[in-house]
Amino acid sequence: MLEFSGGLNDGVHGFWYKANIKFRYMRRTIPEIFEEGMYKMLNVKGKVVVDVGAYIGESAIYFALKGAKRVFAIEPHPDAFAEMLDNIKLNNLEHIIVPLNLGIASRSSKICIENADIRSTVITYHRPGNCIGAVPAITLGELTSRFGIDPDDAVLKMDCEGCEFDVILNDYEHVRLFRELVFEYHPTFVNKSLKDLLKVLGIDYRCDIRGDESFVMYCAK
Repeated sequence: MLEFSGGLNDGVHGFWYKANIKFRYMRRTIPEIFEEGMYKMLNVKGKVVVDVGAYIGESAIYFALKGAKRVFAIEPHPDAFAEMLDNIKLNNLEHIIVPLNLGIASRSSKICIENADIRSTVITYHRPGNCIGAVPAITLGELTSRFGIDPDDAVLKMDCEGCEFDVILNDYEHVRLFRELVFEYHPTFVNKSLKDLLKVLGIDYRCDIRGDESFVMYCAK
């Protein structure tokens, strides 16, 4: 499914829309979130959401429309980030969504954005490294400190094609501060398994797998 069921393409203004939700281009991740309910287990009303791997802003827009008071939308890919800015503006959500052209890693570094166009970046793990086109990567601790985020009253969402293993396994001291955590896990991109994640997360969280195909894990204290 590559479009909203019943969604329309406004050829004059150049965007897709359904029920007043607008996107410049119809990406395959949009119906996953808005129609298949990838994050329906979350109650974000009145909460802050840290959205790691925000892509073109579809999840950030979803959280904002579900009542989040602030969404920090973190996306390292420059083309995806530019499209996210466009989508945020189309939906008049600049007052809620804070877009950040950054990566998240277990230590301050840079991550390489190479050999990945906007369509394939959703299946590409952008690893730490200093290459042409590298973008800054900061830690969760730096993020929460810089923007005054209280993790105890925030939801952490990660869909970053492998960075979840780096962050959870190597910077758990900051992950464990969040009351709720939802992430897609991508064991094919790293030499780790889901058991490695659950061994660490089980210290503080009860976790459930939501969907056999989407590999979505929801954890709450």
